[in-house]
Amino acid sequence: MSLDTQKSACEKYAKENHYRILGQFGGTYESAKTDERIEFNNMLKFVRRSKEKVSFILVFSVDRFSRSGANAIYIAEQLKNVGVNLISVMQPADISTPSGALQQNIQFIFSEYDNQLRREKTITGMRNMLLRGDWCTKPPRGYDIIRINSKRSIVINKEGEILRKAFLWLYYERLSQSAIIDRLLALGLKIGKSNLSSILQNPFYCGILSSRSLQGKVVHGNHEKLISQELFLDVNEILRGKRIKGTTWGMDSPELPLKIVMRCFDCGSPFVGYVVKKKNLYYYKCRLLGCCNNRSQVKIHDLFKNLLSQVRIDNFNYPNVQKEFLSNFIRIERLNRANAASFTTTLSNIKRKINDLEERFISREIPENLYLKHIDKLNAEKLKVEAEVDKAKTGLYIKRKIKERSTELLSNLHRVWHFGDLQVKRIIQSTIFPEGLFYNKHLQQLVVKKIAPGFILGDSEPNVEQIREI
Repeated sequence: MSLDTQKSACEKYAKENHYRILGQFGGTYESAKTDERIEFNNMLKFVRRSKEKVSFILVFSVDRFSRSGANAIYIAEQLKNVGVNLISVMQPADISTPSGALQQNIQFIFSEYDNQLRREKTITGMRNMLLRGDWCTKPPRGYDIIRINSKRSIVINKEGEILRKAFLWLYYERLSQSAIIDRLLALGLKIGKSNLSSILQNPFYCGILSSRSLQGKVVHGNHEKLISQELFLDVNEILRGKRIKGTTWGMDSPELPLKIVMRCFDCGSPFVGYVVKKKNLYYYKCRLLGCCNNRSQVKIHDLFKNLLSQVRIDNFNYPNVQKEFLSNFIRIERLNRANAASFTTTLSNIKRKINDLEERFISREIPENLYLKHIDKLNAEKLKVEAEVDKAKTGLYIKRKIKERSTELLSNLHRVWHFGDLQVKRIIQSTIFPEGLFYNKHLQQLVVKKIAPGFILGDSEPNVEQIREI
């Protein structure tokens, strides 16, 4: 029965019995299985505080008052003690008599029993639907539900296309979540940090359904995948690696590309960084309190470039190494191209809004104060998006240059790392030193515990025993 039908029945009953209605409560969806409802509690407050004597609470049926069984009986009894009786339009009973009160209490208990049966049937139905791969509730952000010929489908919408970039930016560029939020905002998508974190960890986006109803089972969904399962797992590996208690660092600092990649030789903690603003000098610092392992950015970078100058690619593995490097740069180039296209479109839309606003101001459709308010906001957005466009286009130029001169550049990795942007530096670091580096403050040296297959340090393979001695 609709809410209007229930309301009409109650009003008709009151009119026939000459009751004067002092207040009406409800009109919004609130489950009767809990007594912590806003409208329900507002009704009880009204009954207690009303200056006029309230004699009855009129409901369409007992289960509309409450389906909480014993608790409903207690509330009804408390109301009865202050002279307020509950009347059900569909289940009339004389509650002034013991048999009438018993009848109403039985109806309360039956309502709870009926509610539990419905819940069990609903959960069973939802579980069966999930096991078939069909998501049965509202899909997460980035998806819409469409129906074609009575068939329900969950498809990616325009917001989802933008959200896909968040996964790519995190994996390929190792951007911090704050930087990703700024980029998404520049594309017109506003999202909070906690929401972004939930999205990045939600397996729904890679086609996997996760629900308590499935009791730990993994089910492949029938909806469109936003990203591949491989990318989802890689992104969450990165997120797990970043979750270090007490960290305040960001991953996307172009001045300190070796943050987290480099660790302290003594305690094994990752290095973070800071800047002395007065001198504009950057430093790496072991994040363990009391370790006192600090070193200037210039010294560390000189050590790292010297280390890279000793790295060689053996002739046998050269084609494979070259292919791996190029594939990484090609992926970044494609991402930069997509970024540049998205930001260019966003920039065109902002410019169009600015032109429309100026025309409306000139034609006196809007007052000056409203014009100034919006034009400042649009100009600020324009500058932000223009910076992102320039950054993406610069990245495209660098990647193309590396592809064209790969043979020459691979033999001068230290120079490529020095002049490359943050993306280039990260590709070199992660490809050659997959398990990172260690800085020994006593010897003031960088220590490599493992180098990727296909690379050698100097004229021979790295001496593992010598490294262990150090």
